[in-house]
Parts: sequence; structure tokens; C-alpha cells
Amino acid sequence: MKKQKGFSLIELLIVVAIILIIAAIAIPNLIRARISANESAAAAATRTIATADIQYQTSFGSYAPNLSSLASPAAGCPTGTIPPSTNACLIDYALGNAVPATPKSGYAFVAANSNGGQSFVEGGTPVTLGRTGNKSFCAIEDGVVHFDPTGAAAGTAGATACIALSPIGQ
Repeated sequence: MKKQKGFSLIELLIVVAIILIIAAIAIPNLIRARISANESAAAAATRTIATADIQYQTSFGSYAPNLSSLASPAAGCPTGTIPPSTNACLIDYALGNAVPATPKSGYAFVAANSNGGQSFVEGGTPVTLGRTGNKSFCAIEDGVVHFDPTGAAAGTAGATACIALSPIGQ
């Protein structure tokens, strides 16, 4: 009888079992790393939106009524002309349209003015709590980014609720 070359079924099963054990250890770490990256991106985007809203107020005399007013139009910003208040070209199109239907880095963002355009609250909330992020972020006219470790909708909670949250870095 001729000796067969190759692996036995038991050897192949052992290799598959080792690969599955390594994957079971690595996948939760990858998910945590992705959540951390999404949260960092959301905090930076919240700061970007707050800065853009302050620039909008300087240019147009009141804070932006909504997030899309800060954004570039889909076709891009016009050259040689002043952008209109409906598309002020202060943030990119993707961030300006990062709503639950089209999130950016797992977060949906919102911006709204109040008091006749003399104040604003904006922020980002994870689209799927625990999978795309664990924290929500908000900011008001002072430009300080605050976070809610529970992931509640901080950007829509109002100025008083936003101020009550912990600022980033504290």
C-alpha cells in the first residue's frame, strides 16, 4: 500500500480550531478600536461644526438654522462668488449631511439655532449605540465640546443639558 501525502482530517480540524480561538480573541478588540476611532472622529466633527457655526454667525449675523446651511452643496462651492446662507461652504458635504440615513463614521449630527438665531446647540449621536460608538457629543456658542458617556442624544437635548455634561479633557 502506498503512503498518502497531505494532512489528516484531525490535523485540519486542529488548525481550524486554533484559527477560531484567535478570531474570538481578536474580534472584540477590533470592535473596541473601531468604536474608539469613531468617537474621536465624532468629537473632532463636533468641534468643526461649532467653529463653522461661529464663522456663519460672523458672516450672516445669526447662527445657522440647520446643519446643511453650513455645508457645501453636492456640486461643490462656487468660485468667485460669496456662498449663500443656505450652503455657506464652511464644512464638507459629507459632514453637512451626516444624518441618521447617511451617517459619518457611525455618527449622525445635528445643528440648530434658537433665540432668534442668537444661540445654537449641535452635536453627534452614535447611530447604533454600542456598535458605532458609546458616547454622544454636543457644543454651544462657547465652542467647548461636551460628551455624554451614555450615548444619549446630546446634540438635541438643549443648551442647558449640553452645559451640564462633562467637557472633553476633564
